[in-house]
Amino acid sequence: MNKLVASLVSLALVAGLGAASAMAQENQGAAPAGEEHAEGGTPHYPIQHPKHVDWSFAGPFGHYDKGQLQRGLKVYTEVCSACHSMSLVSFRTLEGLGYSEAQVKAFAANYQVQDGPNDDGEMFERTAVPSDHFPSPYPNEQAAAASNNGAAPPDMSLLAKARGITRGFPQFVFDIFTQYQEGGPDYIYSLLTGYHEPPAGVEIAEGTHYNPYFANAAALAMAPPISNDQVTYDDGSPQTVDQYAKDVAAFLMWAAEPHLEERKRTGFMVMVFLVIFTGLIYLTKKSVYASKEH
Repeated sequence: MNKLVASLVSLALVAGLGAASAMAQENQGAAPAGEEHAEGGTPHYPIQHPKHVDWSFAGPFGHYDKGQLQRGLKVYTEVCSACHSMSLVSFRTLEGLGYSEAQVKAFAANYQVQDGPNDDGEMFERTAVPSDHFPSPYPNEQAAAASNNGAAPPDMSLLAKARGITRGFPQFVFDIFTQYQEGGPDYIYSLLTGYHEPPAGVEIAEGTHYNPYFANAAALAMAPPISNDQVTYDDGSPQTVDQYAKDVAAFLMWAAEPHLEERKRTGFMVMVFLVIFTGLIYLTKKSVYASKEH
């Protein structure tokens, strides 16, 4: 029995040391930019956690700001679409941003899409219609990679749902109650606004650009895509990198989940129904058992 107790105590001590070591490694991974490089340790990416932005669509009662989404579409069209496709989004869904059917039709007419084959068995290009999807700027993935230093730009259709950094303890516990689902937009915004010169002692590969918010490395092949006054806004909003990044991140969230508002409304009604149903069940139980007692 004494040997068994001693063995259990030894195992507990080993487990405790292992947990402490893991916690120390996690804390080291969350060190400020450049600190882990200076110490010679293995860096943990992203070097800095994404910034938290106050989005209009956050929380159980969140909703999209259509003005912001329209600005984000403008940023995507004039900047991002030169390299990034959005092949899962059709033009007709833009009516959800507040555009009329005629406006969507005129917007789609700015694009050429491949169609066919025709009667001669050949593919051809035609003017896009609302039922078409946003076309890719490249004919295939190999051509996209060849034009971007070997790394094909990702499709942006679901980027805001596919990208996101896991938040550590205890933050993820609070996220359960706050219904935090904005990790993708936070990451996109932080990446677009996070470019700067590498800190002293940090070397990056030639042709790459330092960004401590990038999830896979300290630098990425994409150069800073936007700059101040690059896109003209018609509503008087600030024409800054910060505003551009917020707007396009919100637009990409809408592209990935256009029915977010409907989902939240449905969820709220379900919760109200469950509360009322629970109350009715309780009153029924109380009434039944009260009659049995008498």
